Amino acid sequence: MPALEDPLEIGGVELPNRLYRAPLLECAGNGPNAVDTLIRELEPAAESGVGLICQGATIVRGEGGCAAPGMTHVHDPKFVSKLGRLTDAIHGHGSRIFVQLEHGGLRSMETWHAGYRAENPNVRQLAVSRPPTVLRALSRIGFLSYDAHVLSTEEVYDLAADFGRSAEYAIDAGYDGVHIAGANMGIVQQFLSPFYNRRDDEFGGSLAERTKFLEVVHGEIRKRVGSDVPIVTKVPAETTAPPFVRRHLSLSDGVRICDRLAEVGFDALVPVQASVFWDASIVRGAFPARAWRDERFRDGYAEAFGSKTRGGLVAALNWIQSRKYDFEPAWNRPFTRRVTERTSVPVLAEGGIRTRDGIDRLLTHGDCDAVGMGRPFYAEPRLPARILETDVENDRAARVICENCNNCTVPQATGAHGVCRTPDVLEKRGTLRKAGAYGRGGSDSER
Repeated sequence: MPALEDPLEIGGVELPNRLYRAPLLECAGNGPNAVDTLIRELEPAAESGVGLICQGATIVRGEGGCAAPGMTHVHDPKFVSKLGRLTDAIHGHGSRIFVQLEHGGLRSMETWHAGYRAENPNVRQLAVSRPPTVLRALSRIGFLSYDAHVLSTEEVYDLAADFGRSAEYAIDAGYDGVHIAGANMGIVQQFLSPFYNRRDDEFGGSLAERTKFLEVVHGEIRKRVGSDVPIVTKVPAETTAPPFVRRHLSLSDGVRICDRLAEVGFDALVPVQASVFWDASIVRGAFPARAWRDERFRDGYAEAFGSKTRGGLVAALNWIQSRKYDFEPAWNRPFTRRVTERTSVPVLAEGGIRTRDGIDRLLTHGDCDAVGMGRPFYAEPRLPARILETDVENDRAARVICENCNNCTVPQATGAHGVCRTPDVLEKRGTLRKAGAYGRGGSDSER
């Protein structure tokens, strides 16, 4: 069975090992410092030996589609060409880098961010179908704001072509592969999910028809980048949907989607379990009380959610969700294992993976072919130096210092960077750094 240090081939690209930095929100935007920000955020992982970096959440259109402030748009080839500095930096350390392509659809800021809506009153959400009843109800009471534009059949093909063009620009800039944001309630999951997709054309109906958008996206990318570029996608199973949501993707549905996508030609799959809503099922763990109380973000929360009172309501809902979605180690394991048993393409596992021993068990038990971590990289930008260089025989309990407190994620609603803000964790990182645990590459104290 494979070990974490063993290489892995995905679609003709060899990764030097099986540890990857899962897609995160880098908050780099598209301004004059965007490339420098991305290098600062991503290079430490490569410098410390990670096999693959998935640059997170880049948007395929120039207007709308961002699920949070600070996302980078990759619709402009002139801008994307500048990212060659980033890919050169990553390759200089022997790592590989994939770009994650996304459009938020109904999850976009034009739905939930009051300040953005006020500044961009003419930007409408792209919708697969008319928003579900429960979301329309939230719009009627003013909690969200829907003025959705339902995509015509022709516009669906146009959107898929945008994914293809953005992929082409990225590969020309030196990216090694393409990662489709197929879950976390973005536009791709909205096509896949019967909760969102009630279309009566070729992109709606049966599971096969709902999968067609992702297949067309694959075709558009393949047409533009050729057969040697890996194409990876997340695949959702909506196993944590509330009981009142009758139509959602079961675990079996998710496995069937993976079967179909492997046959279509996707080079690797990332099966994840979540809900039909953008809730704490994505980032399970503790209620981020420190982040909600932080005075630095109070005005930002009020701008994002419409007022301080509404910000408090969102915080209360966040607390309720955190009680329901407590942290669970390797919570996607039941899904990844079933897909690994059914398909011949590499299966990537992420979600709650926190110890070297847990990583080894996932790999040796055949639950996946590679292992990704997200939030732990906010806490330890040079985490691979500790995980990969662990003396496995004598230190199988080696674990990340991330406490799953989510204080890194909530401030991102205000446009703040995703960094660890928990004093105990930062103190541990400082102690490890002084002890030389992060090896080569220097200090990460600037984060």
